[in-house]
Amino acid sequence: MNDNQIKLDLIETGSGVPLIYTHGWADDRTAWDGVIDSLGDEVGHIAWSIRGHGESDAPPPGNYTRTHTLNDLERIVDMADGQVVLVGHSLGGYLSLAFCLQHPSRVKALVLIGAGPGFRKEETRSQWNASVKSSAMTMDIPEGSEEAALHVDSWVIDSLAEITVPVLVIVGERDKRFAASMAVFEKYLDVKASVVVPEAGHSVHRKNPQAVAQAIESFLSEIS
Repeated sequence: MNDNQIKLDLIETGSGVPLIYTHGWADDRTAWDGVIDSLGDEVGHIAWSIRGHGESDAPPPGNYTRTHTLNDLERIVDMADGQVVLVGHSLGGYLSLAFCLQHPSRVKALVLIGAGPGFRKEETRSQWNASVKSSAMTMDIPEGSEEAALHVDSWVIDSLAEITVPVLVIVGERDKRFAASMAVFEKYLDVKASVVVPEAGHSVHRKNPQAVAQAIESFLSEIS
């Protein structure tokens, strides 16, 4: 199947250097509604749903690899005139890191929310993948779409030092699984700010969009 034939559900609003929002696994672009509303139209926004999520097309199994999803993200970035700021939650943050490694000249900055860089050890990857596959069996999601959340190598975490753009890291106080990633990002990336949102969990952008928007607004003013 030709990737360009996949219809991707998206919303585009505001003006200026666009923020491109990529959600986490088993979520959709509406996860960003509160953040976008809080930031307002003085900032450009493009929020999209990953294939097999939300109102985007769901192709047959075998069409949900990292390469497929990154090709879709490139189509979204192509909508912008010049560099973009990639905003990603969880899987979306991982994909934003991967895209920046592939296309460093196209990314102005990164906002990583409850995100991780993957796993160096094959054993840890296997444990993660097993948990994803187990969860997928209990969820109402398109067949095969869980592949988007599987990790097949350590490419991203091994290559973090190659990313030179400014980075904002946001995590919920109760998001213990991804809190550990903050230290990894601070070690290898040009992290301008690390923000821990009190009393928030993994879906911090849904539960407290105002705090997330405030952190992004401050970050954008610093890098502009």
